[in-house]
Amino acid sequence: MRRILTIIGTRPEAIKLCPVVHEFRRLSDQCEALICLTGQHRQMLDQVMDAFELTADFDMNLMAPNQSLAQITARATQGLDEVMQDCCPDIVIVQGDTTTAFCGALVGFYHRKIVGHVEAGLRTGNRFAPFPEEVNRCLISRIADWHFAPTEFSAQALRAEGIDVSRVVVTGNTVIDALLWMQQRVARELPDLPDGLNAWLGEATMVLITGHRRESFGEAFENICHAINDVAHKNPDTKFVYPVHLNPQVREPVFRILGSNPRIRLIEPQAYQSFVWLMNRATIVLTDSGGVQEEAPALGKPVLVMRETTERPEGIAAGNALLVGTSRDKIAGELHRLLNDDTARAEMATKRNPYGDGTAAKQIAAALLAN
Repeated sequence: MRRILTIIGTRPEAIKLCPVVHEFRRLSDQCEALICLTGQHRQMLDQVMDAFELTADFDMNLMAPNQSLAQITARATQGLDEVMQDCCPDIVIVQGDTTTAFCGALVGFYHRKIVGHVEAGLRTGNRFAPFPEEVNRCLISRIADWHFAPTEFSAQALRAEGIDVSRVVVTGNTVIDALLWMQQRVARELPDLPDGLNAWLGEATMVLITGHRRESFGEAFENICHAINDVAHKNPDTKFVYPVHLNPQVREPVFRILGSNPRIRLIEPQAYQSFVWLMNRATIVLTDSGGVQEEAPALGKPVLVMRETTERPEGIAAGNALLVGTSRDKIAGELHRLLNDDTARAEMATKRNPYGDGTAAKQIAAALLAN
């Protein structure tokens, strides 16, 4: 029986890997599925684990104030080395492009374990955008034994880099598995929302905002906040909900610039089921998140991407998403246009799903257990 160690560090990793863990545990006659949390994100990570009713077998609890990337990398590498010595897995699963994912793949390689990379092949071609994620995922691709690409576009990127085509499997993105699973739960019961939020929204048009990218810290993040304020003042019938990331470099400008606007509700990061409810309730989504770029099109929500480039061009090509960068005028102009142009908004809101059919976890488990 194979022992499989899934390594999770952040909220997005948890959302995308919990369906994989559930699938392995469904196949308990063939494998033993263990979870290691590095705790790169703490509170937000725990929310997702609770939502998917999973607990960790190992918890490194890496989170510490004001850590540098080098410090996180060093602590994660050392901690994961100890975990792998302890549990001696046959297969190591990492997801995406975080520091946790890179360190998990590297330590798995050091221990000569089979490394499976979920959401492989995403590329912007700019090693500093997103930072440090673009380099992380490129390095993982040099290490991993199996590459689970979410789309054919991602698979082509891997093949172009010389990755063994027999080890590249197009599965769709596991975030769709997670979203469909959580939609069923939300349909059965209204999730816990911040006090009075539903009543405050009423029947108003709602813009859902997420923003946290490291490369936008500073002036670019201030531009984003000012753009949101500009649009809120011009559209008195629209309300804006922003679950604010816990990073102090996000919270300071957000609360300083947006905190006094009565049309903007700043809330704490939400449990996944509450966030799915918010996405479903939204008219437009304004984000710099990779995962949200995948989830919102599956719900038929227009997405404005506050980045200069994206490793998820499928949503752009499908017409559900639009790159608006971090320019105050560009963000404000496109958001105001979509709020007031019913035809343009309806075209972007057409449900398309370039990221899979919700069976990615089954395909990943099947590929790994067959070899």
